[in-house]
Amino acid sequence: MLKWAIIFAVIGLIAGALGFTGAAGAAMGIAKLLFWVGLVIAVILFILGVTIAKKVT
Repeated sequence: MLKWAIIFAVIGLIAGALGFTGAAGAAMGIAKLLFWVGLVIAVILFILGVTIAKKVT
């Protein structure tokens, strides 16, 4: 998920540099959304991993 966020961020930067402000804004918005979703999923999986590891040992 974070890989796609980086890809959309790069697309947004390139589009912004070329003057496509609408496409750049959309790509950066998607990149921001994917970054936060990926971060939330990573935190949830980390918390689940810690709690399950305590139950197993």
